[in-house]
Amino acid sequence: MTKAGSGKKPPVRVRFYRLRNKLKEKAGGGSGEGGGTISADALAAAQEAFDQAAEDYPDWVKPYIDELYEHFRRCVDTPEQRLQHFAQVRRIAHDLKGQGSTFGYNLMTFFAASLYDFAFQEGEISDNHVELLKAHIDSMNVVIKDRIRGDGGEEGQALQKGLQDAIEKYMNTVE
Repeated sequence: MTKAGSGKKPPVRVRFYRLRNKLKEKAGGGSGEGGGTISADALAAAQEAFDQAAEDYPDWVKPYIDELYEHFRRCVDTPEQRLQHFAQVRRIAHDLKGQGSTFGYNLMTFFAASLYDFAFQEGEISDNHVELLKAHIDSMNVVIKDRIRGDGGEEGQALQKGLQDAIEKYMNTVE
């Protein structure tokens, strides 16, 4: 305690506690003599599950593509609600861009990232913006429908060029 009128505070005492790293022990590296090991069988099972998920990826993504087309149609039918639909498109594109490359669909990540950036619109959304929305969705649909993996080779380059051409066409003539 401080003495009345002295103005001095007592020294602060600090204690450090070293907690055991139970997670490290569970992983097999608790002895400090090297890391844990994972059996070859466990690795093979994990790889098989991952390969199956990658094979199922197009089937899993197709409903999202359908939902994007529905937002496109709504943008055409109800122009006064385009901002709301573009916000939903951006949400879906965000989900898709984070998963494509994980499963070997790099073009899907490329197109979804482009759509995600593009769908961040403020103010009025013109018919040209809506056409670009469709160009993005069409590109992603081809990747999924044709199960184009990796960079897609020549077909992938043609898809990327087609989207770039659409961007140049419609962005240079934005109403």
